[in-house]
Amino acid sequence: MPDHDGLMRIFWPLDLSRNNSPGIIVGWRNSGLDIFVVAILEVSDARNVENALKVGTLFRNSPHPITRIYELCGQSSIHVLGLANSPQEEVELLQIHATTRPYLRMPQISCERASTIQIIMYERPMPTRMQYISLNPISLALEDKAEIAVHAPESIDAEEEKEEMKNRAQTKHLVEKLKLHTVAKHPPSQKELALPRIVSQVNCSWELHEILHKNASLVGNRLRRSLSVSERVVESATSMRDFVIVTIWQIITLYLYPIVRRGFVIGLLCHRVAAEALLIVLEWRANPQYAALKDISATAQQVEIRLQQFCYWPMQYITLRKRKDDWESVTTSHPDYIRFYNSLWLVANDVIIGIALGSYIIDNSVWVAEFIGEILDLYSVAALRRTITWLMDWPAGLKLNNELAAFLGDLFLWVIDHWSSLVTALQPFLPHLIWFIGFSSFAGASMPIAVFSDLLSILTLHIYSFYVASARIFNWQYTILLSLFQLFRGKKHNVLRKRIDSCDYDLDQLLLGTILFTLLFFLLPTVVVFYLTFACSRMAIISLKAILDTLLACLNHFPLFALMLRIKDSRRLPGGIRFELKDTQHLTSSTASDSPAPPPTSHIYLKSVPLTFRAMFHQYFQLGQRIRKHYLSPRVLLCLATGKFVPPIHRKNLYSLQYSMLPARRARVVDMWNALTASAPTKEKKAGFESRHHNGRRFNGLNGRKH
Repeated sequence: MPDHDGLMRIFWPLDLSRNNSPGIIVGWRNSGLDIFVVAILEVSDARNVENALKVGTLFRNSPHPITRIYELCGQSSIHVLGLANSPQEEVELLQIHATTRPYLRMPQISCERASTIQIIMYERPMPTRMQYISLNPISLALEDKAEIAVHAPESIDAEEEKEEMKNRAQTKHLVEKLKLHTVAKHPPSQKELALPRIVSQVNCSWELHEILHKNASLVGNRLRRSLSVSERVVESATSMRDFVIVTIWQIITLYLYPIVRRGFVIGLLCHRVAAEALLIVLEWRANPQYAALKDISATAQQVEIRLQQFCYWPMQYITLRKRKDDWESVTTSHPDYIRFYNSLWLVANDVIIGIALGSYIIDNSVWVAEFIGEILDLYSVAALRRTITWLMDWPAGLKLNNELAAFLGDLFLWVIDHWSSLVTALQPFLPHLIWFIGFSSFAGASMPIAVFSDLLSILTLHIYSFYVASARIFNWQYTILLSLFQLFRGKKHNVLRKRIDSCDYDLDQLLLGTILFTLLFFLLPTVVVFYLTFACSRMAIISLKAILDTLLACLNHFPLFALMLRIKDSRRLPGGIRFELKDTQHLTSSTASDSPAPPPTSHIYLKSVPLTFRAMFHQYFQLGQRIRKHYLSPRVLLCLATGKFVPPIHRKNLYSLQYSMLPARRARVVDMWNALTASAPTKEKKAGFESRHHNGRRFNGLNGRKH
């Protein structure tokens, strides 16, 4: 039934021919006054075209069943929508008259039942180039898992997460209450609800246009004659050639290919079993609350990421191979295609950079070992020893407690001396370690970076212990001073009720508290100086490790392939659609003299919005936000000021960016075996004379005549 508003909406391709030739307009009819133009066929009789659409003549030689296109577009058939450049011909009430001329920028369209017309011009995406449009931005990360942060039960991140979830729930509740006070929204119209279906019709338009134009010559009566002698000879020779080709191809596909394929699958499966064993070792936990090896070591986590990718690539490849069994207009596998080749590009670049880096390290292993040994001795031993000695002797004119400074300094220097002897004992093995790091570079530049990150943690273990010890001493002293301050105020902390209550103290208690407070307060600057020194050293090490982790994130997750597509062909990375209203008076300034005056018409461009660069690097912004919340939040700064231990951010949260292109649950060995050994779906034979049978008719290989 036609709509009652009198507005007719017409979707018109921008690449349709603008010549003077008459033709038949075919496409989808979404409703009475809502049509979608697919093609203009240069055929004289509309009834023949309608009949050819019903019996399937115009869909012969299609690579896949046309019903799949109908399913995608939400329609049961394609219809004749009107006539082009035939103003004298009569059409039905809901059909259109269109006039196209080379000098007309827009078609002039009229319909008897339409009081006004809205022409929406769209540019057909080419599915052979994997172009398409989408209402929602393409997702570069897998969506089979929610991004769940991992925190310790009493950690700072856990408290921040609880507070954020509480604020989010409160905001959601306020939004729901606000909806109760808004103006009632009108239910969406059928034209608004048809937008997702129209997007699918736009994506399928190019393939349908090609098939319709290829079979347009089959519409109508054609002269039939028997084949001549020469044509029969050529047909027989062609059939014999095709028979030989088909026979050879069948021998290869039925006997040789299965043997080679089975051998490759068995070899791949053996590697998959070995990878599964290594993954079990890397993910093993002695207790569910304990950390796994991959949560402690950057090297183990890098190995785990590569093994996860190796386990996922065969499944991705099988998914992409299934694209050939369907129309190219089906866009569900396009994100998988981008993720697959992006990971391949990253691994290839990682290996290329790693080979160059590893070759340099191996060729200069002695010099690199000497350089690293000097740096290690300079900054982790000598510089630290000079700093502690400086702190023991009134640093920057600050008068400290000599006895306490000497005690703490001698304690730290004693540890440094033992650490220095340990480093000296390891010096002869340093060239071999450097050679091992260079050899690991052949697995990718990310491996030596991860190994260096672990070595940095191990070789600065004494600085970490100094920070923990000084922070604990400072926190104890701060807590005692705070308790003694409450004593002066006549207050005490009620542990059971978690509040400050009044309390009457005796004179001897106040006197003892005053003595202890004075003693601890005068010792506080000495402890603070040592604590700040080691806290700054610890923050410098964390910053250096953050730089290394950022390099690992770029090597493992950088959207290189997507960035190349965004620059080369942005229509392969859709980020939505937009409608642009054009100047109607400027576009309709010239009209065709032999066509009736069209009704009031508006022209709108339907354009695809490419994915923004911010959306491409959205997860990097999330990672930066997560690091900022952990290290620069007021709660963390308060912990630093009070001497509470600030643990490093959980490796699972720091590396979640690199796992975004991997499934939450990897495929089992059995699943991989079933996927690789599953028989391919039977395809229609496309070679030789067997490919000429369509819809019960046999066509000549020379000119397509049926006989």
